[in-house]
Amino acid sequence: MPEALTIGRVGVDLYPEQSGVRLAEVRTFAKSLGGTATNVAVAAARLGRRTAVLTKVGPDGFGDYVRIALREFGVSPDHVATAPNLQTPVVFCELNPPADPPLLFYRAPIAPDLTLTPADVPWEVVDDVPLLWVTGTGVSAEPARGTQHEVLRRRARRTHTVLDIDYRPMFWPDVGTAGREIGAMIDHVTVVVGNRTEMQVAVGTADPDAAADRLLARGIQLAVVKRGADGVLVATESERWTVPPCRVEVVCGLGAGDGFGGALIHGLLAGWDPHRIAIYANAAGALVASRLACADAMPTTAEIENLLCE
Repeated sequence: MPEALTIGRVGVDLYPEQSGVRLAEVRTFAKSLGGTATNVAVAAARLGRRTAVLTKVGPDGFGDYVRIALREFGVSPDHVATAPNLQTPVVFCELNPPADPPLLFYRAPIAPDLTLTPADVPWEVVDDVPLLWVTGTGVSAEPARGTQHEVLRRRARRTHTVLDIDYRPMFWPDVGTAGREIGAMIDHVTVVVGNRTEMQVAVGTADPDAAADRLLARGIQLAVVKRGADGVLVATESERWTVPPCRVEVVCGLGAGDGFGGALIHGLLAGWDPHRIAIYANAAGALVASRLACADAMPTTAEIENLLCE
């Protein structure tokens, strides 16, 4: 039994080996495992947690790569199914600007991870896993939307059930639909994490304190609002803290939020107080931002602690 099960997006990321140029001018790319739910599972595994990801790939060489890479990262691939007539997603990024690289997703006609059905779900894991992680992208299309809602109903708001808002505009017909579908999950989870833009989509305000207030009013135990260069706000019913960012030279901003997420999982499972979790997760995200790639860039415990000491 894993300690954490993440559900959702997987893909193969292709990163330019030339920074600061347009995609048309890139000469070579480096391949890495990617996708929010997958990266978060890898990040938590790097910190010593037993993790698994529930997702789907295509019957192709990239699908084989996903399973191999997960094993190498210490993440169980046991719940990675195959969608027979679809291709494993590929994502190109342009390191221009490095802090917020544009992404080009190849997920047509639909990504395999959005074809998850109840038959793909390990229900005994959903019932018993100490931490379950779902994403906003996971409800952007059927049948994954209905499947993820059924998972949350079955989970019955058990501690720890985490929603990563993970809002990507290109996966949605409009903001209103995204807000309605993502917002519907809030009443079924115990922790919500997202940046200011994502909070605007999910709860109707980008103001960190106001967003935290709205989440807590709906029964959330821990609200985490990532504020970019302004740090992170963490709030419970009784306390809240704003933790300043760790200053690093940004190489690639992609994956920083997923590194943060993996550290959040680690801290929740360790029973740390929210303030300590936020400090630790901030450092993890900063380390990923200072490196190229996502899954391959996830830091170890020693690396995070070294940054905190500095």
